[in-house]
Amino acid sequence: MKVYKKLIDARNMLAFEELTKSGHNKFAGYKYFELGDFLPAVQDIFKDVGLVDVISFTADTATMTIFDVEDGSSIVFTSPMGSASLKGCHEVQNIGAVETYQRRYLYTTAMAIVESDALDATTAKEEPKGITAVPITAQQIGSIDALIEQTQSDVAKICAYFKKPSIALLDRVQANQAIEMLQKKLGETNV
Repeated sequence: MKVYKKLIDARNMLAFEELTKSGHNKFAGYKYFELGDFLPAVQDIFKDVGLVDVISFTADTATMTIFDVEDGSSIVFTSPMGSASLKGCHEVQNIGAVETYQRRYLYTTAMAIVESDALDATTAKEEPKGITAVPITAQQIGSIDALIEQTQSDVAKICAYFKKPSIALLDRVQANQAIEMLQKKLGETNV
């Protein structure tokens, strides 16, 4: 199966591309790759080596199948589906947001794109004391990020309210409280 050899070649070619991270997580203070930062390079490389990708979604799973265009061999990458429920957005907009994130994560996995900054930035420096709270989820961070953008809220004030140095260090309960507060503010600004 030549698909594996071609995928390795594609990954190596991408490693020599000068990619720029245009995404910025204001809460945790790190930059990340958006889909548009690497997708054009990946598609050019796939064309050069003879690969094509097909992405599909079910209610539970996002799937990327990469095919060798010469012999039809393939390799499959999957990811569990998440959800988004941003206030002020239509259902189809939430679906589109989830699918865009899923595509990004599938490409990141398939092309071995490393984004250690996000993990480093959202990992607490100290060991928690006493009862350990459940950490914030990526979905909650995304929801808060979008709501702050929509309401033009001050990240520093939110962090100060919860006595945390960054949004990424909130626990899930605090994150839900922040989302509720921001949704309420969004509702007030849309009146």
